[in-house]
Amino acid sequence: MAIFTSSTQAIPEDRDVPRHVAIIMDGNGRWARKRFMPRVAGHKRGVETLRQAIKACASRGIEYLTVFAFSSENWRRPPEEVAFLMNLFVVALNEEVDRLNANGIRLRVVGDLSRFDPKLRLLIEEGEAKTAVNTKLTLTIAANYGGRWHILQATNKLAIAHPEKIGNFSETDLAPFLAMAYAPEPDLFIRTGGEQRISNFLLWQLAYAEFYFTDLLWPEFDTTALDAAIASYRKRERRFGRTSEQLGVGQEPRAPSSASLLQDQNA
Repeated sequence: MAIFTSSTQAIPEDRDVPRHVAIIMDGNGRWARKRFMPRVAGHKRGVETLRQAIKACASRGIEYLTVFAFSSENWRRPPEEVAFLMNLFVVALNEEVDRLNANGIRLRVVGDLSRFDPKLRLLIEEGEAKTAVNTKLTLTIAANYGGRWHILQATNKLAIAHPEKIGNFSETDLAPFLAMAYAPEPDLFIRTGGEQRISNFLLWQLAYAEFYFTDLLWPEFDTTALDAAIASYRKRERRFGRTSEQLGVGQEPRAPSSASLLQDQNA
């Protein structure tokens, strides 16, 4: 398995379309409430939106899509909503894994899965195994996930593996033990729903991501909204510690790709 170099150690390739997009899919409950529907109806609709987002990312040349499905803090929600979300995860895995596999999409799930029902853990294991060789897009579902958990579990594994180096660990030492060592760091982070925080999501990996916030609720986030986010990303000056002069700012801009020809409606 390739281990990707941190953006603090090497400058990532400049790409017209982000290689890795991470999304907090916020606003499902509010979308349902606006329509006088139960919150769970919003979560169900959110799965449909995710299905379209996966298809859109793959068609635009995005190689990695990571979505925050259930945080380690979401257990604090009403028990009936948590139970619905767990069942929805089971249903989605049963219904979607074959479709993902048929479309060349690899499934990965990251998080502390020990709290999940054995049936759900088995479905996750089977889904990952079935799609393991696919290369068109890697879809990562962050479930019972927290950014601090991600760093702590990697640090603990590193300390067990190399006790002789305690006190002298480097980023290179830690990299193989990160739960998402198989993916490059996100280039673009998107949060729907109007909130402007990262909520304990990918704390290590978002060090140099471009942030994009939208008031659209997740069930409203369609392909046009995705293209607007990509168009915004293309306008960013990604310096990674360098100066604008080093980047040659003022030169001819990159030619737009077919994925970014739609108008950026948030400009």
